[in-house]
Amino acid sequence: MRLKYTFIAMLMFSVSIFAQEKTDSIKSDAPRKGKVYFAPMPVIAVNPTFGVLYGLAFSTNAFLGDPETTRMSTSLGSVTYSTKKQLMFTFKTNVYTPNEDWILMGDWRYFDTSQPTFGLGTGPQSAKLAGAGSLEYEGKPTSVIDDAQMMEFKYLRFHESFLKKIRTNFYIGAGYHFDWHFDIKDNLLDLTPEDKSNPVITSHYAHSKAIDIDDKEYILSGLSLNVLYDSRDNAATPYKGQYALATYRVNPTFLGSTKGSSTLWVEYRKYISMSKTKPQNLIGFWTYGSFQTSGDLPYLDLPALGWDQFGRSGRAYTQGRFRGNNVMYAEVEYRFRLAGLKKNPDFFGAVVFANATTASRKEYSYGGNKYEGVNMFEYVEPAAGLGFRFMINAVTRTNLTLDYAWGRYGSQGIFLSFNESF
Repeated sequence: MRLKYTFIAMLMFSVSIFAQEKTDSIKSDAPRKGKVYFAPMPVIAVNPTFGVLYGLAFSTNAFLGDPETTRMSTSLGSVTYSTKKQLMFTFKTNVYTPNEDWILMGDWRYFDTSQPTFGLGTGPQSAKLAGAGSLEYEGKPTSVIDDAQMMEFKYLRFHESFLKKIRTNFYIGAGYHFDWHFDIKDNLLDLTPEDKSNPVITSHYAHSKAIDIDDKEYILSGLSLNVLYDSRDNAATPYKGQYALATYRVNPTFLGSTKGSSTLWVEYRKYISMSKTKPQNLIGFWTYGSFQTSGDLPYLDLPALGWDQFGRSGRAYTQGRFRGNNVMYAEVEYRFRLAGLKKNPDFFGAVVFANATTASRKEYSYGGNKYEGVNMFEYVEPAAGLGFRFMINAVTRTNLTLDYAWGRYGSQGIFLSFNESF
């Protein structure tokens, strides 16, 4: 969950203390099959995009099988509403069945919201935006776009994958994925200005017309093949292990997709211990690539920063700040313990991190205008930050996280959530 210019840091701390007191009685207990560990967190924030945002976030963890042979299942959810009448619901799961015979990965969302977009590709502003001043619309030059392009839309996502264990830590499976963007309002788009000024062509409109789809509504519906290797000791807050995932998704029109396409997602994480006596002191590495491999993807379905399953990539930037036909991301984080409590020696910790993003845009034409491409790695967008951790449940390693990050183009913000970013 990404909350900028927020004033709830003290609230977060008080909630963590309250949760700590409430769960002290179970801290010394061993993990138990079937026991559900639930942690709620109130959300109150001020954000230029959302106004005043409030609601509830929650984490639910459980061992569905014997903890000796079954890793902990995790879920994260949130329900928020803003003074600008924006409703957002998310529910994301990693479920391990008894003996880890199956892994179920889910990502369900409903948004009635608004979000700024910045064109396609990484790089200077002129490389990202469609309206570069030299384009034309019906014989008239278009206005230069030198700021974010605000959009309003409704969005329904249902992603669910089922993976079968082939051997220890190795899984293969299939999934179904549905993405529906509708009631799209492109606020900056103005084809026939009443004051007779130059028309404004947005990146979303130009891309939609270039691939010949309706710019008000589109659907992406498809099946995926998934290969997973997961040796992490804990999905919420890993201390060791590796995680590798490859997902190839096909979105045919006969399943309801507005345009036929295919995509590839590849991801890798690794955790390296830095202390024999303090396993929480470690360096974590995370990288992923999201690629359009064939066909045409609607603008809001293109690979974009912050649209991984748990929405954790790109701390410092707003969700979707960098978007393109292909996106690659990398992050490194050092985690370490600061202080503990008698019944929870790992209660208070800290992190420092850095990340980088690159995105490409393919060359295309619309209305007699040519949109130049942006190559992968032509521009790389960095960010860095630091944060604190409050472990509210040592049995499940459930953390409350509070991070501050800085990026380019004036991007910065406070990021609050449950569990580690990766």
